Amino acid sequence: MTGFDTDPVTRQHRRMAGEWLIDSESASRRGGWIPGSPGAPAFTLRGPEPSALPVLISVPHAGRTYPDSLLDRMRHPASSALRLEDRYADLLGEGIARETGAGVLIAHAPRAMIDLNRATDDVDWDMFARGRFARLGSTAPGPRARSGLGLIPRRLPGVGELWRRRHEEAELAERIDAIHAPYHACLADYLQQLRDRWGAALLLDLHSMPPLGLRGPQPPSEFVVGDRFGASCHGALAAEAFGFFAERRRLAAHNRPYAGGYVLERHAAPDAGLHAIQLEVDRSSYLDAGLVERGAGFAGMVDLLSALVRRLAAVVAGMGQGKDTPGRTAARWAEAAE
Repeated sequence: MTGFDTDPVTRQHRRMAGEWLIDSESASRRGGWIPGSPGAPAFTLRGPEPSALPVLISVPHAGRTYPDSLLDRMRHPASSALRLEDRYADLLGEGIARETGAGVLIAHAPRAMIDLNRATDDVDWDMFARGRFARLGSTAPGPRARSGLGLIPRRLPGVGELWRRRHEEAELAERIDAIHAPYHACLADYLQQLRDRWGAALLLDLHSMPPLGLRGPQPPSEFVVGDRFGASCHGALAAEAFGFFAERRRLAAHNRPYAGGYVLERHAAPDAGLHAIQLEVDRSSYLDAGLVERGAGFAGMVDLLSALVRRLAAVVAGMGQGKDTPGRTAARWAEAAE
């Protein structure tokens, strides 16, 4: 195991995480494994027991544990891996969790190995030596795979093809069994526990995005709130999020260009009390000018998103107690629209 997880910032993060794990008021559970990296867990779930908030923060795209075998197969490992990552979104998520008491599920397996925000049949089979893998039962790749960003990413704009050679079916099967399946099982189990305790639960799927370009006279949005066009959460939660950002004069877009992916598709069930929002954060808001290391805005972003989580948690807790407030929802949407 090498590469991108051995810089001083990450070593410091590991020490911080280790100190947190031995906190008697918190619990940690590691799960899955990373093929090619003996002993490395695919993900870690942390949070107090019993839960302090009805919220789970998931970070599926910030993993930085790159096996040598994976890097050796990449055409441009340093630049491609960095562009695929939601750089240090895991540090944001852990900071928010420490401030709020929310649970946090961090993927350590890199997106280059397998994308946890994709379905297991969203595969470009031209990437494989023998074509279709019969176990998954699909021959036609979905739109994300056709764009180059399927279950195993294939290409990036401005970079082209990511891999030196084709993959094998057995490699994909191992990654699904070792990383994808246990991650989503853990996520579903924790959400169920939250709902059982609180009556309702919220999954905040945390991502980062490159700065959005100008599309008119207004400056680009710093955040994108995705709820799959209203399908993944109660409108009160989206309204609360937009009201929050409006109060703080931070620009947020709704569903465009990111409405939410497989994580929301799989785990959201608003009618059953399981709500989910995807939140994209502009990397330039918390990273340095090169979008590589933590920048001057990192601590402020943790504080801002911690306040957001507390606000959303209050709404979810109210829902769990049967306190739905449509009038307040309408007012929040009006505030956000102004």
